[in-house]
Amino acid sequence: MKNIDIVTFGSAAWDVFMRPKKIRPVTSKRFVSKKGICFNLGSKVDIEDVYSSSGGGGTNTAATFVSQGFKTAFVGCVGNDLTGRQIIEDLKVFGINVDFVQTESSRPTNYSVILKTQGVDRTILVYRGASELFDKKRIPFGKIKKAKWFYLAPLPGKTAKITKDIVDFAEKNNIKVALNPGNSQLSLAKKEVEDIISKVDILVLNQEEASFLTNIDYHKEKEIFKKIDNICPGIAIMTKGPEGVSVSDGKHLFTAPGVHNNIVDNTGAGDAFGSGFVAGFIKKQDIEYAIQLAMTNSVSCLTKLGAKGGLLKKGQKFKKVKVSKEACLGHNCKVK
Repeated sequence: MKNIDIVTFGSAAWDVFMRPKKIRPVTSKRFVSKKGICFNLGSKVDIEDVYSSSGGGGTNTAATFVSQGFKTAFVGCVGNDLTGRQIIEDLKVFGINVDFVQTESSRPTNYSVILKTQGVDRTILVYRGASELFDKKRIPFGKIKKAKWFYLAPLPGKTAKITKDIVDFAEKNNIKVALNPGNSQLSLAKKEVEDIISKVDILVLNQEEASFLTNIDYHKEKEIFKKIDNICPGIAIMTKGPEGVSVSDGKHLFTAPGVHNNIVDNTGAGDAFGSGFVAGFIKKQDIEYAIQLAMTNSVSCLTKLGAKGGLLKKGQKFKKVKVSKEACLGHNCKVK
């Protein structure tokens, strides 16, 4: 198919947000985070608010790209059920091309229930359904070879193994690649991971993922970027949550502080940043602008329930965060 700017790959899910009335936080060493939530066993729990929308990394990133004016298609898998049809209709409303969305009868669509508590904390109950059955045979390579960019959101479980197939196809067809790998992709054989990253134009990681990839403590940014720059010939991004972001192109290190705003929900904020950066970079080929668009897109996402409601629109004015830039000579960036 002609005239596709960007194709996104990743999961598709239906997200349901609930705020239970009587939800009790519990502090206990039995929880990994030392905190948990508690309900009375066998009781009915009233819900104050409920909201639902499509989610999943593949659809969330597609929503950013189409909102920024790019002709965007999503490639993924949903169940042959009501929820799957809801997702497809939701994507159509955004203007996302759904011609390449596959349906699977043997497993229901991915489903998430997000239990909201006071503040930004939430607990997510996840059913990993049809998206995990997505494989190489379901990708319509012949119909997407004219795309300009591929964006790979996290591909969980067994679907991680098709990452290399997609990246190799992109390389052979002169398609640029942005990769935001999840734990399953980063857990592939080391040689395979490095081969994939060596063909990527933009690599998007959070602190934990960057640390996992390099086996270096995430506080040691200088060492992390030195190692990643030796693998990735393109742009490497490390998001740091409320502390902001650091970006390396192998020659310069760009840093920006976090932007603090009233947070309603942080679902999809990472997807909003990664896709926002790529959208900004495609538009102006300028890393500073890409960071500014990504940061604002992510912060705007935080102001609404769900991963898509707060995304910036094409031409929408926004306040630009200050970006610092310093030279990296021989990978000796002075990371502050």
